[in-house]
Amino acid sequence: MSAKQTPSIIGKIYRAYEKPSNSHCVVLENRMQAEVLLFENNTLCTATVSEFDVFKRQCVKIVDAYGCLGVLNVNIDNKVALFLVLVTGCQSVGKISDAEIFKITQTTFVSLRKQQSDDYASEVRKLLNSGSFYFSRYVSQDVRFDLTLCAQRQWNNCVPDNRFFWNRNLHVYFTHFGINTSQWLMKIVCGSIEIKTVYARHKQARIAIISRLSCRRAGTRFNVRGCNDDGYVANFVETEQVIYLDDEVTSFVQIRGSVPLFWEQPGMNVGAHKVKLSRSIESSADVYEKHVKSLTDCYGNIIFINLLGGANSNSKENESALSYAFEQKHSTSAFSFIPFVAFDYHQEFKSNGDKSLQKLKNSVNPYLDSFGLFYAKGNSVMKHQTGTMRINCTDCLDRTNCIQKFFALEVLAKQLEFLCQNETDQIMSRFEEVFQQLWVNNGNEISRIYAGTGAIQGGSKLLDGARSAARTIQNNLLDSSKQEGFDILLSGNAFNNELLAKAKALLPYNTWQCHPDLAEEMCKKYKSYTYKSNLRISIATYNVNGGKHFLNFDSSNLESLSKWLLDPYKVSLFDPSKKFFLDDNNNLPDIYAIGFEEIVDLNASNIMAASSNNADSWCKSLKNILSSKRDYVLLTSTQLVGVCLFIFVKPELLPYIKDVTTDFVKTGMGGTTGNKGAVMVRFTLNATNLCFICSHFAAGQSQVADRNADFNEIARKLKTPIQSNDYVYWCGDFNYRVDMDRLDLINHVLDGDLEEVLKYDQLLAQCRDKKVFENFYEAPITFPPTYKYDILSDEYDSSDKCRTPAWTDRVLWYCNENNDWPNGKQVFYGRAEIKESDHRPVMASYEIEILCVDQSQRERELNILWNEYGPIDGVILVHIENTDFPLNDESFKNIMLQGLGSFGKILNARYFPDHAEITYENGRFAANALKIKQISIYNYTLILTAKNNNWALAIKNEIETITNNVVPLWTDKLRPAPMRPPLPARTDLSPNSDGMPNYPPPSNVPLPPLPPRQRMPPPLPPRNA
Repeated sequence: MSAKQTPSIIGKIYRAYEKPSNSHCVVLENRMQAEVLLFENNTLCTATVSEFDVFKRQCVKIVDAYGCLGVLNVNIDNKVALFLVLVTGCQSVGKISDAEIFKITQTTFVSLRKQQSDDYASEVRKLLNSGSFYFSRYVSQDVRFDLTLCAQRQWNNCVPDNRFFWNRNLHVYFTHFGINTSQWLMKIVCGSIEIKTVYARHKQARIAIISRLSCRRAGTRFNVRGCNDDGYVANFVETEQVIYLDDEVTSFVQIRGSVPLFWEQPGMNVGAHKVKLSRSIESSADVYEKHVKSLTDCYGNIIFINLLGGANSNSKENESALSYAFEQKHSTSAFSFIPFVAFDYHQEFKSNGDKSLQKLKNSVNPYLDSFGLFYAKGNSVMKHQTGTMRINCTDCLDRTNCIQKFFALEVLAKQLEFLCQNETDQIMSRFEEVFQQLWVNNGNEISRIYAGTGAIQGGSKLLDGARSAARTIQNNLLDSSKQEGFDILLSGNAFNNELLAKAKALLPYNTWQCHPDLAEEMCKKYKSYTYKSNLRISIATYNVNGGKHFLNFDSSNLESLSKWLLDPYKVSLFDPSKKFFLDDNNNLPDIYAIGFEEIVDLNASNIMAASSNNADSWCKSLKNILSSKRDYVLLTSTQLVGVCLFIFVKPELLPYIKDVTTDFVKTGMGGTTGNKGAVMVRFTLNATNLCFICSHFAAGQSQVADRNADFNEIARKLKTPIQSNDYVYWCGDFNYRVDMDRLDLINHVLDGDLEEVLKYDQLLAQCRDKKVFENFYEAPITFPPTYKYDILSDEYDSSDKCRTPAWTDRVLWYCNENNDWPNGKQVFYGRAEIKESDHRPVMASYEIEILCVDQSQRERELNILWNEYGPIDGVILVHIENTDFPLNDESFKNIMLQGLGSFGKILNARYFPDHAEITYENGRFAANALKIKQISIYNYTLILTAKNNNWALAIKNEIETITNNVVPLWTDKLRPAPMRPPLPARTDLSPNSDGMPNYPPPSNVPLPPLPPRQRMPPPLPPRNA
C-alpha cells in the first residue's frame, strides 16, 4: 500500500431525474456507468444510455449527488414507502493509502412513489447529516479501501465487516433486482475518522484515529444499554491507531463496549440515572457466552479492563452493583480463563492520581506485549496483532477513551520503532502531540453520537458541567427521535406489527428483515417446521395496601404467601376430583407472573420518588418461597409507583426466551402520574409471544367510565399492540364494583348464591357491552368478593364508608384469534385467605400449548420455498417464436398483458425489438407464469422464460447482504494458551441492594467447560391429571 497522495477525487457524478408518466418514474444516472437505473412502479431495472437519450429531454432533474446509499423502506400505515438516498454534501477528511475519506454532511431523500413526502424519513436524514458517517473513494479501481476493515483485515483481503457496514439494508433493494451494488452504491461507516500529516525528516506520514461504531446494537445513551439476545452490546466501537509512511503501515486496534449483561439506566430525571438489571443475572448467562465467543472469533486473544466503580465507589448511579454482576458472571462463565482487570477509575485517580496508571499498566503490559501490533512493508506483513483489550465504563465514553488513549500512546513508541522514526525525541514528541489531540477529538465524536455532547474530559469543570447538563437535556428531549432514526436506518420497517411479531418469533432475523414476502409465506406454513409443547402458567395479583403489614416478612407472612402461590391442594375448575398442583414438584407452573398493586403507599412523595425498596424486598421473599419447592429464577420485573410485576421462570426455559421488553402506561390524573396505570412484560418463548400486564384502575363505586377509559388508554399506549401477541394475561386491581345493595350482597354471598350477585358485576356488564376486554376470557368466579375487608379480619368493611364488597381483583386472558392451535384452558381461578391487606389475593392457572421451532426442518422448508418461489425480482422474458416483437401493435400488447395478468399483478412492462420484459409484483406470480412456458395470442406463440434462472442463489445472495459475518483480525488458528491463570476475584466488592438483587460472591473454583447446549428443548411430557 502506497502513501502517495493525489488531488481530491470527488465529484457530483450522480444525477436523479423524474420522468413524467402515469406511473411515477425516477431515473438515476452515474457518469461512470454505461447504464442508467429506472425506478418505476416499485421495480428497478437498467437501461442503456442510448435508450435513456430517447426520453431524457422529457425528464426533470431532481438533484445532483456525490453518491448513492441505496433505497430505504419505511412502513407508513401498513404501506411501504421507498426513498432513494443520495449524498448531496460531503467534505474531505484526508487521504490515506490510495483512498480519500469523506464525511457526509447532507443527504437527499427522493421518493420512489408519487406525492410522498420524505417527512416519514426525517429522523434518518437528520442522523445521516449529523457528521458521523464516512465513505471512501479510490484513486485506482483496482484498489478498494474498505472503511469497514482495519489495516490488518484489509491486508488479509477480507470481505466487508458487516458489523460496521451501516447502509447494508439499503443495498437489499438493489440486490433484489440483480443490480451490481459495487458499481452503484457506497458503503458507509459510523464513528469518527481524523487524519493528520506529520513530517518526519524528509518524509510525510499520514496518521489517523479511526473509530468504527457497530450497527448491531446501535442507539442513544439511555435507550440502548447492555446487550441483546444475540450477545451484541451497546456502543461497541473498534478504534484503530494507524500510521502510513511510504509503503509501510502500522496499526493498533482496541475495542470498547457496554457491560454484556441485560441492564438499563432510565434517564428521565436529573440525578435519577440508577443502573438496574433489566433481567436477572441468571438470564444473562447465555448471551454473555455469545458475546465473549464473538470477541474471540473476531479478535483472537482478549483482556477485559473494567473501569466501573467498586464497593467503595461514591457513584450515585449504582454502578458498583453492575460491576459486581459483571465480575461474577465472568468468573462463572466458560471463558473465565480470559484475564479480567478491575480498575475503579474514579477511586484510583482520587487516591493516587496519575500514579494509578502505572499500576494499571503493570497489570496489563504482559498481555499487551503478547498481543503486539500490525506492521507491513511493501507486499509483506512483518507482524500481526493477535489480540486486543476490551475496555468499558458505564457509557464507554469518557473514562474508556482516556484509558484507550493511555495504552495507544504506549504502543505508539513501538509503532515508531518499526517505522524507524524513534531515533530522536523531537520526532517522537511530534507524533505523540498530534495523537494526543486526535484521541481527545475521537472521544468527543463518539460521545456526541451516543450521548449527544462532547466527552467530559476533566480538563475544565465549567465545560464538563455544561456538557453534563447538556447530556440530560439531550436525553429528555432529543434521544427518542434520534433512536427512531437509528432503528429505521438499520432495520427498515416493511411489516405491520402483527406479521412482524410472528416473523421475529419463527424466523432468523436476516430472513424476515430482508424479504417480507418470503417471511409471510414461511409464517403461513409454520406447521411444517414447528411442534407443540405444553406449558403451565400461573398469574397472581394482590393489592397489598402499601405493604405495611409485610415489612418484616415474618414466618407467618411467608407461610400464608406460600399457601397462596404453592398450595398443592388447588383443584381443577372443571373437575374438582383432580388436583392442579400435584405433590410432584416438576408439575409446578413453568412461569409465574405475580402482580402487586399499592406495593407502596400512594402518597405524593412515593409517587414522585418511585422507590424500589419494597419491590426489592418482595422479590427476595417471592424467590425464596417459589424456590422452596424447586428452582425458579427471576426473569425480570417492572414497577410503576405502586404497580409491580415479577416474572419467575424455571431455569431450563432461559435459553429459549428472547426479546424481553417492559413498558408502563400512566393513567393517574389524566395520564400524568403513576398512582394509577399499568406495567407490562412481554417476551418470546421458543416461537410463542407471551404478554403479561398488571394494572390498577380508577377507584370509586360510580367511576365505571373512568375505569373503561383507563383500560382503553393502556391498550392504546402499550408499545406492543395486544393483537401482536399469541397470549396475553391481564391481572390487577381493576376496581370494578357491584351495583347492588350492600346488605343484600353480603347475604347472597353468605348463602353461596354468587350467581345472583355476579349479574350486577360492573366488569362483566362492560365486557358484555364490548366496552373493555373485548376477546378476553375470564373463568367462572366461584369465590367471594375480594374487597374490601377490615385488615387482619374476615369481616367486610366496617368503617364509616361501609363499602360494598366487590371482585376488584381479577385475571383475564386473551389468545390470538388468528392462531389455529388450541387456546389452552384455565384450570384454576381462586383466592387465598391472606388477611394482611384490605384485599384478598387472587390466582389463575393455565395449561397452554406453545410453538417450538425445529431448526433443521425450518432450513429445509426455507430451501424448498426458495426453489419454488420463482424469480426474486419477479421478472420474466417474453419472446415470440420465429419472429420479431410487434412493438407498434398496441392492441397486441394490451391482450398480451391481459393474458399474462391472469397469473398475478403486473407492475411493469418494457418492450425491446426481440422480446418484452414483464415484472410481476412478486416471484410467486412470475413462477405461475413460467409453469405455462408458452401462450398463444393472435397466432403468435409467446415463449416465457426467467431472466434469472437460479432463483435460490439470488435469494441467498440477498439474504447474505444483511447476514452478520465474522471477519477475524487474526486468522492463525494455533493460538497460544493463556499466559496467566485468571486474576483473583476482587474482595472489595459487595452487592448493592439499591435497585439490584443481591447475589453470592463469585467462586474462585475453576469451572469445567459448559456442556453442549441443546438445539431446542424436548417436548414436555403430557400432564398427569
